[in-house]
Amino acid sequence: MIPTEAATRFVGTATWEALSGNPVTNSVWDAVDRVNHVRLGHEADLIVVAPATADVLARAAAGLADDLLTGTLLMARGPVVMAPAMHTEMWQHAATRANVETLRDRGITVVEPASGRLTGADSGPGRLPEPADIFAAAMRAVGRSDGSGSLQGRRVTISVGGTREALDPVRFLGNRSSGKQGMALAEAALAQGAHVTLVLAHAEVSPPAGCDVVRVESALDLREAVLAELPTTDVLVMAAAVADYRPAEVMDAKIKKGDGADPVITLVRNPDVLRDAVLARAGRAEPLVIAGFAAETGDATADPLSHARAKLARKGCDFLVLNVVGSHLVFGQDTNEITILDARGTESAAIRGSKRTIADAVIAHAAGLLED
Repeated sequence: MIPTEAATRFVGTATWEALSGNPVTNSVWDAVDRVNHVRLGHEADLIVVAPATADVLARAAAGLADDLLTGTLLMARGPVVMAPAMHTEMWQHAATRANVETLRDRGITVVEPASGRLTGADSGPGRLPEPADIFAAAMRAVGRSDGSGSLQGRRVTISVGGTREALDPVRFLGNRSSGKQGMALAEAALAQGAHVTLVLAHAEVSPPAGCDVVRVESALDLREAVLAELPTTDVLVMAAAVADYRPAEVMDAKIKKGDGADPVITLVRNPDVLRDAVLARAGRAEPLVIAGFAAETGDATADPLSHARAKLARKGCDFLVLNVVGSHLVFGQDTNEITILDARGTESAAIRGSKRTIADAVIAHAAGLLED
């Protein structure tokens, strides 16, 4: 255990030693004969910094080595996981965001902080992640470091949640997506060693630790974010529930309920983000696997499977994941049932189970296509 000097002001060195059962120091001048500032980083199979303050993130990003912790981080040869905790304004400050991106670019896992009660009466994003989330991130980091995952070294982008299309400053058009399946996909990709970026619309659940998160609101926002990620992405999974339409006009003020005529809302079609992604990869030298999700219901013209086959042909993606949806099916549930339709003409049998089971099957199919 290596506390910073500030940490010993919160919890005394004697307490740290009693809790850990090991000597505790933050000085590079202790145990000089053992060259601790070099040895600890070299020998560590895993380094977890929790909590990681804004100051620690900044010093690590700058490569400083002015105490035992930062020296150890600079010497680390194994995976490093940092679990931030700070006030919301600190977490959202441009300097902190830049430091986090720098650390992630170097392969360090920076866990997204939780949202909740902070010091004093403040509340918001910046709360220390739950111990279970930190542990899960650490285990994934160790798993990635052994090189055994089917997506080791690959970059996976996953769109998650439901977009919201503004009507006025208060109201929006939305959908029932909870984001649970998308988060499960992220967990499955992380478990296979991938660097995962979530393009995250509205969701009822939090991202898994270890993801990069790009937050979006509307379908147009999501399209811009997805296309920006494509040049460095190996696998794109479009799991978000993207609105097909948006209001033609967004009111500057709240629409009032008066005694006059009811308002008429004119809708215009949103871009087809999945199709645009397929078109954008044309001419690319490196392989890029693109998967879509089809949330379908049957109607008078065809059953859900027929609709999904037609959608796969229109979109031009590598495979499509069919969900048969309804008010009590898929949305917000912990289980799912899918069929994977491949552009090569194959179709899986129905796959039933938890959303993580479904996610493992989808990620395995994507990884298999990358290897073909």
